[in-house]
Amino acid sequence: MEVPGQGSGQPTVPPEPGNETPPPVEVSPSGAAQGNEDGRLRPGAKRVTFPSDEDIVSGAVEPKDPWRHAQNVTVDEIMTAYKQACQKLNCKQIPKLLKQIQEFKDLAPRIDCLDLKGEKLDYKACEALEEIFKRVQFKIVDLEQTSLDEDGASALFDMIEYYESATHLNISFNKHIGTRGWQAAAHMMRKTNCLQYLDARNTPLLDHSAPFVARALRISSSLIILHLENASLSGRPLMLLATALKMNMNLRELYLADNKLNGLQDSAQLGNLLKFNSCIQILDLRNNHILDSGLAYICEGLKEQRKGLVTLVLWNNQLTHTGMAYLGMTLPHTQSLETLNLGHNPIGNEGVRNLKNGLIGNRSVLRLGLASTKLTCEGAVAVAEFIAESPRLLRLDLRENEIKTGGLMALSLALKVNHSLLRLDLDREPKKESVKSFIETQKALLAEIQNGCKRNFILAKEKEEKEQKLQQSASMPEITVTEPLEEDPGEEARETAMASENGDTEPAEGGDDGNNVTDSDSDTDEETDRDAGVGSPAVSPASTPSQGNERRISVSSPGRGHKIFVVTRVESLPERAANAAHSREDTAAIAKSAESQNPALAIKPELLAPRANGTIPEAVASLATPSIGSDPKRGDPAVCESSAHDTPLPNGLKTDFARALPEASSDGDGKMGSCTAEHELSCSKNEQELEELLLEASQDAGQEPL
Repeated sequence: MEVPGQGSGQPTVPPEPGNETPPPVEVSPSGAAQGNEDGRLRPGAKRVTFPSDEDIVSGAVEPKDPWRHAQNVTVDEIMTAYKQACQKLNCKQIPKLLKQIQEFKDLAPRIDCLDLKGEKLDYKACEALEEIFKRVQFKIVDLEQTSLDEDGASALFDMIEYYESATHLNISFNKHIGTRGWQAAAHMMRKTNCLQYLDARNTPLLDHSAPFVARALRISSSLIILHLENASLSGRPLMLLATALKMNMNLRELYLADNKLNGLQDSAQLGNLLKFNSCIQILDLRNNHILDSGLAYICEGLKEQRKGLVTLVLWNNQLTHTGMAYLGMTLPHTQSLETLNLGHNPIGNEGVRNLKNGLIGNRSVLRLGLASTKLTCEGAVAVAEFIAESPRLLRLDLRENEIKTGGLMALSLALKVNHSLLRLDLDREPKKESVKSFIETQKALLAEIQNGCKRNFILAKEKEEKEQKLQQSASMPEITVTEPLEEDPGEEARETAMASENGDTEPAEGGDDGNNVTDSDSDTDEETDRDAGVGSPAVSPASTPSQGNERRISVSSPGRGHKIFVVTRVESLPERAANAAHSREDTAAIAKSAESQNPALAIKPELLAPRANGTIPEAVASLATPSIGSDPKRGDPAVCESSAHDTPLPNGLKTDFARALPEASSDGDGKMGSCTAEHELSCSKNEQELEELLLEASQDAGQEPL
């Protein structure tokens, strides 16, 4: 192919004036651009070459260790480094910071706090702080009201993220950190695994900054507590945050007070958040504008929560009796809500009446705040009805209400039947009455209410001590007994048959049996006894075969307050082996003798099984020669003793429990041996006496050395 104008013999056409094109550029090996005088490109001038694979990577650099300066560091080194940084950056040293550095002692773990509250931190002052952060870590870094701007905030947050300087960070009252500051804060939240607490009160999070924080919250892996009070969240910022928090499974406490949240869009976002997030335990919405319409959205979310939210604060949200109707219908469905604060809302007497039935139907609320809710004596009567019905309420706040003599009287009467309320907050000074004598009556009633709470407190303390003792008895080690493999195989079958005849069978595992005491979620002993009864069946099998030739023999029974106490029986193997044949012969002889004398008193062989010590119960001898007119149904002592050995004891105890009791007591304190104790347990008709005897028996068994 010929190149035009070269060897063709034809002249080239000169370009028209004004349309001249630049000559083509040629790249030489030296990198210089060359062109011919006539503007033609020199052939073969452009070349591209690559090095061999071995020479492509010329070297590698390891990432810098952020803790290379923290090896065996001393307080003097930290002080010197900080002073040199301030001198280099030409900024003033912070006396408050120097004093704290001097007080540093153990530098290896995290130091409790770095307090810079109120100090003005410009960009240079923030840069100087890096000399401290690269050497020491802290639990709390307090940057409240430090006048941070975008540059200083960005630098500080980058340092805290890189050096993992804090687990608790306070950046509140910094109104000028701007978009770049929030962007750096979001990066810190997303990348730092140790940050658990962030306080950004009174630090505006505006529309253009919220997306960064929302993305960080959606994928954050460590933040547990977030304070965003008075952060201008109403509108789009809250929508972004709520949407992101639906995906967050780590945040436990969210504080959104003083954000002017409205009762429409904002409340709808909060309701949707509660529907999808069951990990948030505290939601503080005080001092907003939720209104009754917004409470309806929140109640829809609460209904979806089976577990999760524990504390809900709705203080000062202009709620009325209409909103209490929504809340009253929701409360029976909530299973985890323990604290409900409705203070400083114009609820009124009608609102408390709307709330009462929901509170009575609820089984989780322990603390209720009704301070300054425009209640009078009529509303106090409704509250008193709830107190009388509640077996679990611990605290109630009724301050700043017009509760006079009638209301105080109702509250005092309710406390006489309530045994759970530990604190009832009322105004100390009595209210004005038309009848002057009522002033003294109010004072007396206030004293009675206070005494009632003190009484409940003492009862709660005694109950806690009792539960601790029962828990200690439940933690006794189980004893294994080695027995010969030639054990009578029918013994376990006979014991199981006896249990089934007496209705003492163990409920199916995982069954939803309402009589199972251990599955009850009641909070008091009174409700447990009322729902399940003292003698509810919850018995483990008499014996559980284990591997080899071992056999574990134990008796378990539900104690008070959902505790399980266990009694283990120890059998003497030589005695049992020697007396096994004699006991079976004696059993058959006595049964045959009794049947020949009186066929109506035929004795089942299994009822004559020998005790743990190899002896036959004394009651058998009396059965062989029955007394005239003895009637087992009327509590004849001999028959009761025999039946007590064979029938299950109250509260799920079986006969092995009685065998573990002392055979006799010579201390003269009125305690009887095992036979007498069984007789009392089986023949007593008084439930109160039954509970006392059972508790005494369990304590004796727990104190007996094994």
